[in-house]
Amino acid sequence: MISGPQALQSLHDALAEIRAEERAITERMARATDKIARLRATEAEHFASLAEIRLSPEAQADMKGRLNTAETEARQLIAQHAAEIETAQDELGNIEARLAELADRRAQTLEALEVSHRALDDLSDEVADRLEKDEAFVARREAVKHGFEIADRANEKAEQAEADREEKGKPYREDPLFMYLWERGFGTRNYKATNLIRFFDGKVARLVRYDDARANFAMLNDIPLRLREHADRLMEEAEDAGEALEAEEIAAVDAAGGKPAREAVEAAQSEIDAIDAEIVELEDDRDEQARRLRKLAQGSDPAFKDAASLLAKSLMREDVDVLLADARATDTGADDSLVGMIDSLRATLVEDETEVREDKERLKVLASRRRELEDIEWEFKKARFDDPRSSFSKDDLVGDMLGEFLRGAITASSYWGQWRDAQKWRSGTSRPGGRIGLPRDNFRHSNWRGGDPFSSVLKGALGGGSSSSSGGSFSRPRSGNKGSRRHGGFKTGGGF
Repeated sequence: MISGPQALQSLHDALAEIRAEERAITERMARATDKIARLRATEAEHFASLAEIRLSPEAQADMKGRLNTAETEARQLIAQHAAEIETAQDELGNIEARLAELADRRAQTLEALEVSHRALDDLSDEVADRLEKDEAFVARREAVKHGFEIADRANEKAEQAEADREEKGKPYREDPLFMYLWERGFGTRNYKATNLIRFFDGKVARLVRYDDARANFAMLNDIPLRLREHADRLMEEAEDAGEALEAEEIAAVDAAGGKPAREAVEAAQSEIDAIDAEIVELEDDRDEQARRLRKLAQGSDPAFKDAASLLAKSLMREDVDVLLADARATDTGADDSLVGMIDSLRATLVEDETEVREDKERLKVLASRRRELEDIEWEFKKARFDDPRSSFSKDDLVGDMLGEFLRGAITASSYWGQWRDAQKWRSGTSRPGGRIGLPRDNFRHSNWRGGDPFSSVLKGALGGGSSSSSGGSFSRPRSGNKGSRRHGGFKTGGGF
């Protein structure tokens, strides 16, 4: 068995490992990119030296002047680029240090939450037994449960009507003549047109049998709206009744002496929620800063591109190629030495550029994997799975299965589904639901399903957070909604 805090720590450690590898690769790529630029500048130096040996004074002055200018400007831009990388690395380090501080503070608050939970645990059986003997309370609870069942059925009908609207309304929406008349409001008091247009619209209407089609299409659109309004009203009424009953349960807990512990739980949970909100914001800042640093490390920023372009244009001119070819064709010691240095330098450039390309691809995989793991961690916290009373029956969730996810062998949604399936709540009683304690973000009708004998406080206390990750998507907010994470796992390997 893995406890909730242990499980969250495992996810946190995996994230830390990914971030550390991202940092290491980015720093290596920055060094390699800087080295490539400096090698290009050195290459320009060698060609300038070669020009001194082989070219006439006039041609030599022209080529040397061009190459030296490109080299000087490039080295200045390279130095500026290195300073920008250092600044970006410092900013990223500050964000990560703050994230580490928040993680420590959250862990301490979670420990305080567990202490308060223990105090409430001692009261749960007593309160549950007393309320179970209150016939009026049991009747109200059954009425609330029945209300949610009715609301669920109404919601299903509304969803079916909405599906019918999409399916059965498709032929109407794909008929351009019908939609032309429909959008103009033909046959209604909103229709306005000249006599000539009315005449031709009438002919079109008779051609497509518009009157009958309009009535059917209007019904297809109207029925789902009415059913949705009805279902939403029933759900709101059921939730209001459920919240009232929940307040009654909380009052029973307070009357039994649980108020101080309950308020301590709520205070600790509020602090954890505030910490989690700050973590999300900082993670997004980190994501943006890491993206900026990757661009710098790859040489994608405008200043560095200008430096690289300046050198490339100078070194790719035809007269430079001719100079090198002529030097190869002659057997001169000074020529041969420079040609050998240029060839060696170019071979090193090929190796370094290949390494940068590979690192760039690896960073793409790591960034996507990190974002998916952040999604899972968010859902984990949202569902309160990190609560000390939460545990997981599969040890390999933090072992082999985590490794498979990090390698891309299983998708993020599948991995999260395994966590949900393995999760259990510790209970000191034989009744489903167990002990009181964990406050919910909001009252949700899912707390009433399953026939638990003691309703919302107990059920919500032990798993009221609901995950919206079914179907492969996640609910973690992202600043600016940058990028898409609604995909399966990568199939590329990695260092995990």
